[in-house]
Amino acid sequence: MSIPPPSGPHQPEGPFPHPASQSYGPYGPPPYPQPAGYQPWAQGYSPYNHPAPVNGLAIASLVLGVLCFLPGVGLALGLVALRQIRRRGERGTGLAVGGAVLSGVGLALWALLIATGGAAEMWHGFKEGARGGTTISLAEGECFDAPDGALTGDTYDVDKVPCAGAHDGEVFASFRLPGGAYPGDDAVADTAEERCWSLQDGYAMDGWAVPQDVDVYYLSPTEESWSAGDREVTCVFGNTDESEDLTGSLRNDETVLDAHQVAYLKAAHVLNAALETAPDEEYVEDDLPGHKAWAGRVATALGEQAGILRGHHWPAGARKPVAALAADLDWARAEWAKAAKAEDADAFYEHYDTGFDLIEPKRAVAARTALGLATTVPLGDDGADTSIQV
Repeated sequence: MSIPPPSGPHQPEGPFPHPASQSYGPYGPPPYPQPAGYQPWAQGYSPYNHPAPVNGLAIASLVLGVLCFLPGVGLALGLVALRQIRRRGERGTGLAVGGAVLSGVGLALWALLIATGGAAEMWHGFKEGARGGTTISLAEGECFDAPDGALTGDTYDVDKVPCAGAHDGEVFASFRLPGGAYPGDDAVADTAEERCWSLQDGYAMDGWAVPQDVDVYYLSPTEESWSAGDREVTCVFGNTDESEDLTGSLRNDETVLDAHQVAYLKAAHVLNAALETAPDEEYVEDDLPGHKAWAGRVATALGEQAGILRGHHWPAGARKPVAALAADLDWARAEWAKAAKAEDADAFYEHYDTGFDLIEPKRAVAARTALGLATTVPLGDDGADTSIQV
């Protein structure tokens, strides 16, 4: 392809006069001598002369070689480019050679990674990076620090730290959400909150041993990470005050408690599970049938709890206080059963109040002391003692 000269007067085509015959104006001829017979631009100068083009395959080979992407393709392109350059007289030999060499090295590295299993680890890392930008991978019992100490909002990474020292969060459980389309932020949050709250007792069996300023948090998938296959929800204990840390592990389960402590706590969990099924309506008058059904569930749980306590062989120092607690539970069960059969709200309240007093947490302190469990009664949001026996 040729490019025409610029518009305007045509360049003269020689022969050119000897420089000495030209007029130089008031400054005279140039101050340097000219060789005899000198003819400037004897080769027909043209400012639009073009160098040979650079081979495109050579460029592509070098790019693939530098990026170590598709090294097999980069090597093939480099070899083809060398043949084309020799045949067409194009430029780019250095590019083609460099691309072929780099691609060959990359191909060898890929073969080594596949042989040693490194490619699988790289792919796992890529998938983790695609999960909404997060590389978070935490197991039950691990502790970590979050960016800025916050356990709310979006996060893309955390730093694992020993639980013995200060830390922002401690993982107590994890679970996977079902597949399918992304259910939405609210649905994910609702499921995560409900499941994490129900799973905390399996890790921290003694709720009395969990500090009052500790709450349940969770790490859940985002819409972006969901599209990359992320379904993991991680349940976390953290301080309600972002400026404060946790110190030491909150774990108290079969791995750290003795058999007597575990037996007592499992019995207490039976009652707590029933108490947590209270109706949404706060006042009995607004849902008497619902409250009566709840009272029936509590009465059943009290009978089961008393049976577990009586069926376990306790150490000598714990037998008397545990027996006294079981007797209170029997009395409470009778009152809750009467509440479940109440004909009106007034009758319900009469038996409910008596039965509730008989399961007051303070009644469990003696048994807990004998078993070496925490004895400080947890407080509710209003600062009063909670109803949990754990």
